[in-house]
Amino acid sequence: MRHVVVGTAGHIDHGKSALVRALTGTDPDRLKEEQARGITVDLGFAHFEAGGVRYAFVDVPGHERFVRNMLAGAGGFEVVLLVVAADESVMPQTREHFEICRLLGIETAVVALSRSDLVEDPDLIELAGLEVRDLLAGSAFAAAPVVPVSSLTGEGLDDLRAALADAASAAPARDPEGLFRLPVDRVFSVRGFGAVVTGTLVSGQVSVGAEVEILPGGDRARVRGLEVHGAAAESASAGERVALNLAGVRRERVERGCVVGLPGELGAGRMLDARLEALADLGAPITDEDRVHVHTGAATALARVRLLGGLESLAPGETAFVQLRLESPLAALRGDRFILRRYSPVVTIGGGTILDAAPPKRSPRRPAARDAVAALAAGGDREAALRFLDEAGLPGLTRAGLARRLGRPGAAVGRLLAALGEAGEIVVAAGRAGSEARLLAADRARALEERLLARLSGFEEANRLRPGMPVEELREYAGVPAGVADGALLRLETEGRVRRDRDTVATAGRAVRLTDAEQGIHDRLAELLEEGGLAPPTLSEACRSLSAAPPLVEAMRRLLAHAGRAVIVTPDLSFSVEALGSLREAVQEQRRSNPEISVGWFKERFGLSRKHAIPLLEWLDRERVTVRVGDVRRIRPPSPSGEGSPAPAKPAARSEETAASGAPAA
Repeated sequence: MRHVVVGTAGHIDHGKSALVRALTGTDPDRLKEEQARGITVDLGFAHFEAGGVRYAFVDVPGHERFVRNMLAGAGGFEVVLLVVAADESVMPQTREHFEICRLLGIETAVVALSRSDLVEDPDLIELAGLEVRDLLAGSAFAAAPVVPVSSLTGEGLDDLRAALADAASAAPARDPEGLFRLPVDRVFSVRGFGAVVTGTLVSGQVSVGAEVEILPGGDRARVRGLEVHGAAAESASAGERVALNLAGVRRERVERGCVVGLPGELGAGRMLDARLEALADLGAPITDEDRVHVHTGAATALARVRLLGGLESLAPGETAFVQLRLESPLAALRGDRFILRRYSPVVTIGGGTILDAAPPKRSPRRPAARDAVAALAAGGDREAALRFLDEAGLPGLTRAGLARRLGRPGAAVGRLLAALGEAGEIVVAAGRAGSEARLLAADRARALEERLLARLSGFEEANRLRPGMPVEELREYAGVPAGVADGALLRLETEGRVRRDRDTVATAGRAVRLTDAEQGIHDRLAELLEEGGLAPPTLSEACRSLSAAPPLVEAMRRLLAHAGRAVIVTPDLSFSVEALGSLREAVQEQRRSNPEISVGWFKERFGLSRKHAIPLLEWLDRERVTVRVGDVRRIRPPSPSGEGSPAPAKPAARSEETAASGAPAA
């Protein structure tokens, strides 16, 4: 069955509620105040089925004091039922409601010339119809059917139902595959069940049991129960009037204007880039920094209008690109429509389309700011994605962040990213384990790669004896998320421009060339470490033994470590790989007789002083061979992954970088 939301519009006392009651048999005026005064002050709801279509009516107040309430429901309209009294014709709120519906982008309408039973002269009904045609001329409603009708006598109701059926078939269908979004237009509590929210499901789907997020607050809840048009259901789809019973959230945390979505898919912000159209009968122009009321979906917030490109004012009937700076966050998406009303007096002054719901703060005087927003208006998702990534710079955006910015579901964003990646316009920077990959504009990524390569070359020129630059140091220099820096290094490595080895990285042609004197010190230091076993000389002792300056000995020590012949355990102590391999095996063997060892036992077993024993025990802890428990160490069993198992006494292969240095392999 097709579901269509029909919203009423029109001047106060033109019979909107009476017409809904005549069509559906339900009085949409649910408040005692409304029934007592005979005036609609808030949204009312009713529905009926005919011809395979379920019509959900949202009845709105017509009084100018309650336009805010009217706007809370208008965002969900698919068909507008514009009600104009035949005996009064077009009135001020008729015009305002029409302009609101036009600015909201609603494309389908039916006009009901109500109270036709009060007009004795048929020419007056025809005249009212002509005035309606003048009002609608040039809009999407220009060809809307105009149907004289009487709620009292029932005359014309069948014609009105037929016109609604035609309008329902012509109305654009909602997107069931889009992001699940339910703008909340009503909130109440049910004893024993908790909070209930209602609204028009503008896109996507939801089912009982789903976890949802309520914005802008970010509270999480579970859908305990669900109703569609007043009947219990297991799921709901775009275009339906839905009531959700939410478990896990207090009634006080939800209000009209909130948006219910799936966790992480939507966001709420304090700035909106938009295209704004000022009404032709605006009166005074909209000026830069005007304070206004912004209405989108069922929500409203105060904001300042910043006219982009140096504009001082926006004249009646003109269009401009603006940034709306909100005083409270709104949950909106790119492509949503909005209405602006003056701060005081509160009258409708314009509206338009949101082009970016999470923009950077723009400088209104700069033409570039206007051009950036204008480009969003001129292009589609592809152009918007590239612009968002370019503005994000080197930190880039996560896939989820880009999806929120585009206002598109994951599947659609995945297809778009595949096309952009194939065209070479974006780069995916894989993050570290457990972190989310980030997306970058290709030219930004290339600029980062060249900057890292230049820094690496500079480091190598200044450090002749270093086999490479520490990866962590290069990451810090990049000043971007670690995953972005790692992605750039991976691309450079794939292209053969850099070579990465354990914790260092070097340019592809990097070769450490030792002089004969340096080679001698290198070889003698290796001998000292091998001869020292588990009690090698400290750095200062090695310097004295080799008659060499500490910086030179430190450089040789790093080369040995890089070649896999030595391990730097502390800044002052290095050990040969053979000695540490034998130590690991001996400790693992001890586990068979006693899995716990003390410092005293360790010193005695290996004939060590505290100077060497403590650093070696701490190294065993880091290698996950042992774990400290109070004053003793417990020897871990070898893990299936090999952690804690004996290492080979010698490296399996000599590194390419060490070979280039001329240093001998173990």
